Amino acid sequence: MQTVETLNEGLKRAYTMTITAKDIDSKVDAEVKKVAPQIRMPGFRPGKVPANLVRKMHGEAIAADALNSAIQEGVQTLIAKNKLRPAMSPSVSLGEGYENGKDAEVTVELEVLPEVPMPSIEGLKLERLVIPVADSAVEEQLKQLAGQQKSWEDAPAKHKAKEGDQVTMDFVGKTADGVAFEGGTGTDMAVEIGSGRLIPGFEDQIVGVKAGDEKQINVTFPEDYGAADLAGKPATFDLVITAVKTAGEMKIDDAFATSLGLQSLEQLTGLLKGQLEQQNGGLTRTHMKRKLLDQLAAGHDFEVPPSMVEAEFEQIWAQLEHEAGHEEDPAAAMAELESERGDYRAIAERRVRLGLLLSEIGTANGVDVTQQEMNQLVSQAAQQYSPQDRERFVQYIRSEPMAAAQLRAPLFEDKVVDFLFDKAEVTEREVTREELEAAIESEEGAVPHVHGPGCGHDHDHDAKPAKKKAAAKKADADEAVAEEKPAKKAKKVEAADIEPAAPGDDLVAAEPVKKAATKKAPAAKADDAEKPAKKAPAKKKAD
Repeated sequence: MQTVETLNEGLKRAYTMTITAKDIDSKVDAEVKKVAPQIRMPGFRPGKVPANLVRKMHGEAIAADALNSAIQEGVQTLIAKNKLRPAMSPSVSLGEGYENGKDAEVTVELEVLPEVPMPSIEGLKLERLVIPVADSAVEEQLKQLAGQQKSWEDAPAKHKAKEGDQVTMDFVGKTADGVAFEGGTGTDMAVEIGSGRLIPGFEDQIVGVKAGDEKQINVTFPEDYGAADLAGKPATFDLVITAVKTAGEMKIDDAFATSLGLQSLEQLTGLLKGQLEQQNGGLTRTHMKRKLLDQLAAGHDFEVPPSMVEAEFEQIWAQLEHEAGHEEDPAAAMAELESERGDYRAIAERRVRLGLLLSEIGTANGVDVTQQEMNQLVSQAAQQYSPQDRERFVQYIRSEPMAAAQLRAPLFEDKVVDFLFDKAEVTEREVTREELEAAIESEEGAVPHVHGPGCGHDHDHDAKPAKKKAAAKKADADEAVAEEKPAKKAKKVEAADIEPAAPGDDLVAAEPVKKAATKKAPAAKADDAEKPAKKAPAKKKAD
């Protein structure tokens, strides 16, 4: 095999590889000998079909496999011989007009990883903002949990329903012209007044009803209601109130904990405190990691492979386009995204650079993911597939180095970050949850500067003035290698979060009488400090 370098410019490389017909033919011979014992042909005993007949029957397919094998081996030899570190999979193309029996001319194009300067990890200074878990916070969680486990008792005959009461009803929904619409009829629907489960205005109009009452109410379906023929239109509901119930008092004691499948109130309190500590710890780590990455980014500037930046940007952009498509005005959302395209490309470039820095730090300092840890990652990832596909997934990861590297990357990154935390000079300060969330939020409008020292720019302009951002609108944009997933806002405690799981809520919203659609924000990902700022609509409910 002959190899000629045709391009060496920056991080770009190109080669012309000539694989001789003799080399290809020798591989064909080897493949024929390998498959001949498996070939069946009338008149011959199994495994005794002559090689020339095997070539005649399957020669074209065997030759194609042999050529592919020769090209793959050639590319690997080329990479090893020239000590290349490909940034992405090389682009390989076979010359036009190739015919069996002739030399094959192959073009190989790739980008190589840059020589990353040894990152300086001395002198790192970080502040750990710690949120102590107050007893009052645990008590609040207990009250929330108790509120979800209400027991309902029949109200006195003349009791008028008020907020917090449960009303059970039969209903018939009709359009403005008095025609019952499909799906608008139901019986024994129970709803707690004030829960917000039903369309706006519905629950307000059943305040004051008594068991046995009949009532007609007027509502207007939300513009984003799921049924297009009802969205934004007025309707009436004929109601028959079958029951009104009041909430019984739920005492927070050992009996309450036992009803959730636990042994005591002390155990329940400990579990809730542990949840809060975990949530607070996530916020603390998010803030620390952002500050760490900012220090690394500020101290290093080097060329990064454009193909890696483009791949990173395409991943970001695809997610943003998906999110924009679910906005109330997709066209306006896309127009705003287009105006920020350059900012998101800067995010992609920084992410690639930080990923290379963390990789260099980890490699230089012996940070690694053990085989046991890798096996656990593969096993966990395989659980998302059906039982019959799990083994295929495991085999795929084992046979595809790039897929395995993607699975390994987040854990490797976390281990490198933990290594740097240990090396840094860390001071600790107690803050409230609100203060820490505000500190994280204040960083979310900043777009990191992608130039280095001496660029001639005024670095005071690096961070754009932070605008209010749509809740989790771009949370997925800044994730993957070298980025941190921000901790979410405090989660409402659900009975199902307590092990063993407790009985769930028995109130199931009826269709189409339901709460106005509330879009869920995707799980927040990545370093929001790098997202271009955006004017926000009303904040969406967090997932």
